[in-house]
Amino acid sequence: MNTLTYVYADQIAVLGPLATFAEPHAYDLCEMHSERLSAPRGWEVMRLAPDPSAAAPTSDDLLALADAVREAARPVEPARVDPREEGARVSTRRGHLRVLTTD
Repeated sequence: MNTLTYVYADQIAVLGPLATFAEPHAYDLCEMHSERLSAPRGWEVMRLAPDPSAAAPTSDDLLALADAVREAARPVEPARVDPREEGARVSTRRGHLRVLTTD
């Protein structure tokens, strides 16, 4: 995957590695659409090569994976009625998240 960003002032479309945060004028593209990309007439396409070291897992990735495994291993609390949601039941609860179902 790649991220496409337009630099309107310079009339350049920049296609680079997948962005780590959202921006209003950035668009994530799959490989097929990245390869077939064309810019408006008079514009230049700048393709940035990805950093090979960025593809390797980082310690943050490993910690996030470990946290997800720990979270999945926690026992699920039994279903109970949530007094704030009349007619709804809390079916599962994990940390600060819960799933509400209506009967």
